[in-house]
Amino acid sequence: MRRRRSGSVWMILPLYIFTLIFVAGPLIYMVALSFATANEVHGVDWIFTLDNYKKILEPVYLDTFVQSFQLALTSTAINCLVGYPFGYFMAKMSESGKKKAMLFLMLPFWVNSLIRLYGWIIILQKKGLLNYLLQSLGIIDKPLSILYSYPAIVVGMVYALLPFMILSVYSSAEKLDWSLIEAARDLGASRTKAFWTISFRLTVPGLLSGIILTFIPSMGLFFIADILGGNKIVLVGSLIQEQMTRVGNWPFAAAMAVVMMVLTTIMIALYRKITNVKELEGIG
Repeated sequence: MRRRRSGSVWMILPLYIFTLIFVAGPLIYMVALSFATANEVHGVDWIFTLDNYKKILEPVYLDTFVQSFQLALTSTAINCLVGYPFGYFMAKMSESGKKKAMLFLMLPFWVNSLIRLYGWIIILQKKGLLNYLLQSLGIIDKPLSILYSYPAIVVGMVYALLPFMILSVYSSAEKLDWSLIEAARDLGASRTKAFWTISFRLTVPGLLSGIILTFIPSMGLFFIADILGGNKIVLVGSLIQEQMTRVGNWPFAAAMAVVMMVLTTIMIALYRKITNVKELEGIG
């Protein structure tokens, strides 16, 4: 028994060392840096201060958080409306259909994300494919100015994060016991009632997982806003990058990163609490 325990300890030890050096260490340094003072010339003075967090409450920076939150909320809502039905009905396909749908979902990941976003520039620009099709169908007379606007950023966010929503819902719906729905239908429940009372409730964990995987990155994918929005909308990620590269105020950038980390932790905690409640209801 002792030999087995000592052997298992030596096998787990590299994982603990890796976690401490590359995960816990940078996080601790980031939190400590957020309470430091930026040097007027260059570098950081390790003088404790709360000014970095107070600065976030200034209207300029607070508006950036609000804009990022609104954009994340909009893109996540669209991802839910599009991704949930796709993932749900994908789970009801035949095995060959599932493989084909999964292949189509994975294909975009074989191409660099920046190249894919530049492809959207070709589609959304005034002389692009979208305006050409709309004018050819007689829907519009003049080209629409979609590129470098808020809708273009939303399109980019949805395009980049939709597969995560679909796969989250699919993984939850695939485990669904379809005989429960058939039993509900046999007992007189309509399709709509059977879906909302059984299917939807049992796939809520997958939906919530997809919301986390789409909402949190939406607040930090600043390169999408830069490419498709033309820097008209500044996200928190853009602000952090600017403070680190151009301004050189690393403590303030660290403070914003800590706030983002806290928001992420709160969302994950809420997700776990809701899913635990759902599991208890299911057991009951």
